[in-house]
Amino acid sequence: MTRGTTGINRLRRIDRWIVNHSLIVAALESAQRPLAVDLGYGARPDTALELASRLRAVVPDVQLVGLEIDPARVVPPRDGVRFAVGGFELAGLRPHLVRAFNVLRQYDESQVGAAWSRMQRQLASGGFIVEGTCDELGRRCCWVLLDDHRPLTFTLAWDPVHSARPSDLAERLPKALIHRNVPGERVHDLLGSLDRCWDIAAPFAPFGPRQRWQRTLELLSDFGFAPTPDRRRQRDNIVTIPWEQVAPAT
Repeated sequence: MTRGTTGINRLRRIDRWIVNHSLIVAALESAQRPLAVDLGYGARPDTALELASRLRAVVPDVQLVGLEIDPARVVPPRDGVRFAVGGFELAGLRPHLVRAFNVLRQYDESQVGAAWSRMQRQLASGGFIVEGTCDELGRRCCWVLLDDHRPLTFTLAWDPVHSARPSDLAERLPKALIHRNVPGERVHDLLGSLDRCWDIAAPFAPFGPRQRWQRTLELLSDFGFAPTPDRRRQRDNIVTIPWEQVAPAT
């Protein structure tokens, strides 16, 4: 059982990324009955309702089910969203999208693989899982995108108004990576490289944090990383990296 902490609009950065991800949207659009699951929505259903609203803006017929392991947190249906008791087995559902945020933080790192596998086995064909962690106000967020076989990408998103450097996200790394932020591990190299590129891009600061971030990402390739191109106008400082570039070394 999670602590249940939640907050209105806490997962806005994750949701913006989801509804603009072409593969996730295509998986929902191609399904006869598209289904999404918000796993571990917490003491209140706010973030589940927000995800449903944002998904329906791009896939109007998507259904969303909020799952909580604590029966006391299950509430009656609201705004077309159902709520039920469930954990990593996803209550036997076969969703095309699972968002599992701030769920695995309290687990041991050794348990992550089993939790991922259990959710992956329940996915509908072509489905995806977005699993990660954020701070209490959603200003610092990190997540992993998985399909039914493997992790695909790692993403971090942050607000430079409330963080000085990209490495400030270290404390919000997902459970699969948070104990790997040590020398010799790839995610440690990534955060260090982002900090160095952010510093080098300091002359762009007068043009705003977004322009400085764009320059940071351009420089990142010189450090051996290959950010996924994204030509959308971003509100967030966000970067997505292939999973193999941050995967644990052992």
